[in-house]
Amino acid sequence: SRSTARTSAGATTWTVVNNPFMTSPSTDAPSSDAPRLPAPRRTSRFPTVVDDVTVRLVAAVVLVVGLVALLTQQWWLYAVLAVDFSLRAALGPRWSPVARLVLRWIRPRVSALPVPTAGAPKRFAATIGAVLTVAATVLWAVSLVTGSEGALTAVIVIGIVMVVFPALESIFGFCVGCWLFSGLMRIGLVPEEVCLDCADISRRLPKPAQA
Repeated sequence: SRSTARTSAGATTWTVVNNPFMTSPSTDAPSSDAPRLPAPRRTSRFPTVVDDVTVRLVAAVVLVVGLVALLTQQWWLYAVLAVDFSLRAALGPRWSPVARLVLRWIRPRVSALPVPTAGAPKRFAATIGAVLTVAATVLWAVSLVTGSEGALTAVIVIGIVMVVFPALESIFGFCVGCWLFSGLMRIGLVPEEVCLDCADISRRLPKPAQA
């Protein structure tokens, strides 16, 4: 699918080709004089800039799975989420089954134009999701083997977190992991060069052509 967002000058579009996670600038008419964006410094396979609409739809799917797991006590679903989060954080959204589901079936039916946002904080949030769901899976296995009530209680606590966090993202657009990431940047634990787009996403947007 292809989605475009035009500037008021009508000269610049944001084009999403096949994968709304990865936005790339284009112009209505190619020109040798058109400005080119410098190649971003890539530290992982995760996109430098992502579509926030797609991210929120992915969070909505995670929310549904998290609710089903918590309300029906189908704790094995955390293992499914753990695989998805781990693939997304390590290899990027192209390898995430949930992301591919959203890109194939849900995003094309949502008319909202792409909203570019920095990718590094989203990767950090996915890493948090991976840690939590892997922990829930391990604790569930421990409870099965040992019958530990404490381990099962910990699974439930993590399950509540895995409902609250994606609910905040999908419904209100508040990314807890991104908020933590920005805090780590402010105190210097995350170098600024890791996410230059965090300070100003506009540096990644193409400039409108001059009339």
